Amino acid sequence: MDEARKTVVVTGITGYVGKWIALRALEHGYAVRGTLRDPDKRRLVEATLRARFGDEAMERLSFVEADLLAPDDWPEALAGADAVLHSATRVVGAEPRDPDIVIRPALEGTRNVLVAARAAGIERVVITSSIATVGYGQNHKRGTRTYTEDNWTDLDKMRWKWAYCIGKTRAERFAWTFADENGLKLTTVHPGMILGPPLDVDAGVSIGLISGLLTGTPKAFPDLGFALSDVRDVADMHIAAFEDPDSIGQRYLCTSRYMPFREIAEMLRAAYPNAPVPEKTVPNWLLHILAYVVRDMRQVVNDIGNEKHFDGSKGRALLGRDYVPFEQTILDSARALIDLGLVPDFGA
Repeated sequence: MDEARKTVVVTGITGYVGKWIALRALEHGYAVRGTLRDPDKRRLVEATLRARFGDEAMERLSFVEADLLAPDDWPEALAGADAVLHSATRVVGAEPRDPDIVIRPALEGTRNVLVAARAAGIERVVITSSIATVGYGQNHKRGTRTYTEDNWTDLDKMRWKWAYCIGKTRAERFAWTFADENGLKLTTVHPGMILGPPLDVDAGVSIGLISGLLTGTPKAFPDLGFALSDVRDVADMHIAAFEDPDSIGQRYLCTSRYMPFREIAEMLRAAYPNAPVPEKTVPNWLLHILAYVVRDMRQVVNDIGNEKHFDGSKGRALLGRDYVPFEQTILDSARALIDLGLVPDFGA
């Protein structure tokens, strides 16, 4: 191994985004040390990356067990590394009754990683944040608005709060304060709804949007949309940020365009006419009522009547290329789900 080769720690390497970041880091010639909470998932990650690179890359890939809520795990996990690409977080498919299930790993996990990084002499850190830290609690109740990296979510002004937004916002606020006080060279990357092809059957929660539409699991979808991010763009932006010293101290939105649910359904219906893709939308008035009794609706109702656009031009400049075309993101997602056997093959 080249003694000058840098070692990057990818936290949460078993995740949808974490695996893609590790893949890109290996492609760029780095040694990758992946952290995982569940050691049983190591074999799948190894098999996934070996299928892409062969045995040579496996010499540059290692693993260490580390739990975000266990501060004593992190000194060993980070020892001797040159940088941390912190993507680990707790993502759940439904809003939990106990929000700390999501908030604590986000906030305390970020604290544990950064404290250990400082102790290990690591200066360079790139964190996967979210548009959830940017575009909420700002009196946007109706119409179209565009957000930039200068915007911050105000948790105190949100009518309907959800755990992911709280955890991500508090974690990022802490990270910037800690970096300023301790001389860390920090960059944050802010995806929206992350879609794009999963690398293996352990796919992310967000990709369930595509599998759900393809299989007709929801009989109707909300009449709204979201800022789209391709997982490949997200991974590439982490590497670009790490390699570009001008990114230090910067936040980057990694968002291509506003994507209505209706448009995604139409694309999937056209590509897979035999799939039971729903055509109906859920009335907004019903969503408002459901928000009082169904916790999962509380994130959705924040965006009813809104078009929240997130200006990804700064992130595009960091990438040095255009974002993956939105049509490719949607269709590559569907194709990967079919190829992996996660949804039936409906034909084209």
